[in-house]
Amino acid sequence: MLSTMASILAKKPKKTKLKELKALGQQLLSSRAHINNLPTLLTFVSPSSPPQHVLESLLSLQSFFTTVLPDLPPSQSSKKRSSFDDSAKEDPEFIYRTWLRSKFDEFITLLIEVLVSLDTEDALREIVLDSFMEFVKLGNRGSFYSAIYHKLLRSIVQSATPVDFLSELLASKFFKYIDVRYFTLISMEKLAKTLDTTDIPDDKTVGGDGESGGRSRESIELSIHKIHYIISHVPPLEGNDGKSEYEMWSGSGFSSEEEYDKKELSKRQKAEDKMLSTEKRTNNVLSPATIAKKMKLKFTKAWISFLRLPIPIDVYKEVLATLHRAVIPHLSNPIILCDFLTRSYDIGGVVSVMALSSLFILMTQHGLEYPNFYEKLYALLSPSIFMAKHRAKFFQLLDSCLKSPLLPAYLAAAFAKKLSRLSVSVPPSGALVIIALIHNLLRRHPSINCLVHKEDDDERPKDKSKAEDIADKANDSGSDERPGIDRFNSEESNPMKSNAMRSSLWEIDTLRHHYCPPVSRFVLSLENDLTVRSKTTEMDIKDFSSGSYATIFGDEIRRRVKQVPLAFYKATPTSLFPESEFCGWTFNYEGSKENDGEDKEQRASEENGGCTKRQRFECSD
Repeated sequence: MLSTMASILAKKPKKTKLKELKALGQQLLSSRAHINNLPTLLTFVSPSSPPQHVLESLLSLQSFFTTVLPDLPPSQSSKKRSSFDDSAKEDPEFIYRTWLRSKFDEFITLLIEVLVSLDTEDALREIVLDSFMEFVKLGNRGSFYSAIYHKLLRSIVQSATPVDFLSELLASKFFKYIDVRYFTLISMEKLAKTLDTTDIPDDKTVGGDGESGGRSRESIELSIHKIHYIISHVPPLEGNDGKSEYEMWSGSGFSSEEEYDKKELSKRQKAEDKMLSTEKRTNNVLSPATIAKKMKLKFTKAWISFLRLPIPIDVYKEVLATLHRAVIPHLSNPIILCDFLTRSYDIGGVVSVMALSSLFILMTQHGLEYPNFYEKLYALLSPSIFMAKHRAKFFQLLDSCLKSPLLPAYLAAAFAKKLSRLSVSVPPSGALVIIALIHNLLRRHPSINCLVHKEDDDERPKDKSKAEDIADKANDSGSDERPGIDRFNSEESNPMKSNAMRSSLWEIDTLRHHYCPPVSRFVLSLENDLTVRSKTTEMDIKDFSSGSYATIFGDEIRRRVKQVPLAFYKATPTSLFPESEFCGWTFNYEGSKENDGEDKEQRASEENGGCTKRQRFECSD
């Protein structure tokens, strides 16, 4: 009777009432005689089923499998299935448990389908995830069930649709447990390796090994986005003193099914002096220092595998923006990022600016040698950098890179002159940070103070006669050795060949007449003798690096001034520009010559002060 009802329900699941579904679950839990209800309940665990039916079936199946899982044989993919002899495989009880194992594997697959489906409600997805993680916690004889957890992560990454809510839910609820983080990093490393290919076509499919074959470019990029989201939300180990214990989701800690088999085989081959390690394994005890070491190793492998992928440009920028503070401090050997960072630094543009932070850390803290570093840094100085999003951090790093007293004079002069040339074409906020940078350069490197004021005669050797100088100028009439010509080559990418030491900072002098008052006031700070270090201090670039029109305007309206320029004249002006400002110039209307003659006649009569008859002057060309 019950079997007949179960078969009818299996054929018409949509017409099943919730009470009947609840009765099937109670019967399954009450006796083995109602085991045929198990396949029926599994048919309701589907994204197309009503949420109430999915929830009722889930509760019954979870209660059933939780009690029988410890007695079930390993899954068919496990290596432990080969250890059973033929007589055991013919045992009816063994056949029954093997069937239950296949139904449990089917149940896990159905749960994952519900989790990654877009038709699943968020509330139901959260309940299903909690139930799934309970099987991860207890489904492997008390050890962390890494196999089904990896299956979940693989389905999330390889899903053709975004599953942002599921990823956020997993990160917010379970990434606080250290063993969940550990096996998450292992899974991300494996999944990244399956996507590790350098030849991704623009369309159609991707040919590769493993699970990446037959996938489109868009699908690969979506998977990379998901891997980055998950791996970037795995919090690193920090703030632990090595004595306090970490919070575990599974009581077995880092032990999984595969590790359990390896330890069993190794213990049979060891002598009695390894009893202590056996007890530690039985009790699943790992010191916090050992856990931290294992976590750092897995963290490093996962990130290195991810950075080898063909990362989309938006993810690329996100990685570079956080790499120096969220990844490098927690790697086992940060120097292994040198290839990735040098390639990023060589790309140019905003990518090079964002890679500078991490590259600077490797150079200053980990001994990385990069011979062309300053040439690449010099090439980044362009007007566009003063409007970039990450310009504040770039200017601070630029100031730090030019702080070394061992910097050659030609290099310091090249940076000072390049910044000086940019000051005439950048916004006022950029001019302010340039003045601060040049101030620090002149103070740190007294050998380039000759750029502040250089005469043309300084270029000619003192022992050279005037006749020889005239002859040289005649021979080099087509060169730039003429007076008033700037020898600096702003188009040269090599600082050594820019001729900065033969130039001067004349652009800074023009800033004294800048239209923006803060710039014209701030440039006066360079008039001090910066070679006297005891009387001057370096400027903090952080105070100027984030400037904009809004910050300049805000500073101006907060200033307290004694005199305010008025918007009216005390005397009515007779012309738009007074003649005192244009000495030697004459402004005439483009009218008739007759009108010009009358104006001259009137001015002449007024100067003579007489009342004589007007004389008419004819204007000659």
